[in-house]
Amino acid sequence: MDFARYRPHLIATLALGLPLIGSHLARMAIGLTDTLMISWYGVEALGALVIATSLFFIIQMLGSGFGIGVMGLLASAHARGDDTEMRRATRMALWLSSIHAMIAMPFLWFSKPILLALGQTDMIASLAQDYLRIAGWGILPVLWMMVLNSYLAAMERTQVILWITVAGIPLNILFNWCLIFGNWGFPELGVQGAAIASVSTQTLGMAAILAYALWLPEARRFNLMQRFWKPDWHAFRAIFALGMPVGLTLVAEVGMFVGANLMMGWIGTLELGAHGIALQIASVTFMVQLGLANAATIRVGQMVARDDGAGMRDAAATVLSLSLIFALLSVALFLLAPRTLIGLYLDFSQPEAAAVMALAVGFLVWAALFQLTDALQVVGLGLLRGAQDTRVPMWLAAISYWLIGLPAGYVLAFPLGMGGAGLWLGLVIGLSVASVLMLRRFYRGLARGDWTPPLQTG
Repeated sequence: MDFARYRPHLIATLALGLPLIGSHLARMAIGLTDTLMISWYGVEALGALVIATSLFFIIQMLGSGFGIGVMGLLASAHARGDDTEMRRATRMALWLSSIHAMIAMPFLWFSKPILLALGQTDMIASLAQDYLRIAGWGILPVLWMMVLNSYLAAMERTQVILWITVAGIPLNILFNWCLIFGNWGFPELGVQGAAIASVSTQTLGMAAILAYALWLPEARRFNLMQRFWKPDWHAFRAIFALGMPVGLTLVAEVGMFVGANLMMGWIGTLELGAHGIALQIASVTFMVQLGLANAATIRVGQMVARDDGAGMRDAAATVLSLSLIFALLSVALFLLAPRTLIGLYLDFSQPEAAAVMALAVGFLVWAALFQLTDALQVVGLGLLRGAQDTRVPMWLAAISYWLIGLPAGYVLAFPLGMGGAGLWLGLVIGLSVASVLMLRRFYRGLARGDWTPPLQTG
């Protein structure tokens, strides 16, 4: 391999990807602190939080397509020096995110009937609705943050995203400590206090990123908020067509995991607990792959603007190599030190801890395979989003996750009697199919020259 040829791509990818990886891990840490601190408050509150945040996450993922989908377009616009496109695309992505937040709010406000229909108890459904009626106000700042993240990442200003997100961790802990438990003279609000803490952290984070985006000297010429209320229907339709398939793709993948969680619950409580631990460990390493996928989107978007097919090929090879190296390191960690990782989540004074450990060790073997397949599919999606190709990948994802992965998991787990291992194998199969289809589409399009002409909103 000619290292000199790939060295600029490696440096650029790491400069973009490392801060994005850190920001994804920081967001995950905020969620973990919420779960941990509410678990100290009570079992019912914890159950309500888990259910409520699952519903919130699905609705958020659907709306995040506009912020994520616009990343490649913005990277191309910035590489071309198209200031008008930068403003139009970002502004209409913010519009669409706002509209999604308004549509989502009634579902969150009246979430109790939905949760009761999904089989939750009246107490859990009521507590979850109490949480969501407050947490729902955080949908708008969360979605705006995603758009602004893409806007800043397109200008290769990813470091500020990391530091603002990291600053939210101690802030969220402080708000939780005061509002969940009623410390320092604040009222004891339980799950409602956790919701207020989350919304406060999200709003302050969004305000900080927006202030930076407006202050940044490089970005002032874009006049992002000038006549913000003025519609741009051509760009609006283009961003909707680009972003909605991304949101649906994310929901399809999340839905596969939700379906697997439900089926694991049919097998048994211990199996569900072990499954949750293994999945939580796998999700930490996935944050690294997600950051690399974001970097892939930006790098490919830049090459699209330059009509540089060879550069796009080299950029893709660089990101995929980094992704595979980290995936192999994760595989080694999962296979060589499973008990150490799982032990972080268990209280060995509990009688069921040994049984959960045994089950989770087995699941973590499947999670080792999961690393390779999940890495390739998420980076493949990132490459395609950089080329602003989102509609066909949406269908490829739906086929892989819903027509192959989930049914395969069910057949392996129940008719073929593999139990929880069968469900994990189904996830591996679904993600493996997705990775092959996504990478095949990207490289076939690259060979045909489909990705190199600049794509614009008009």
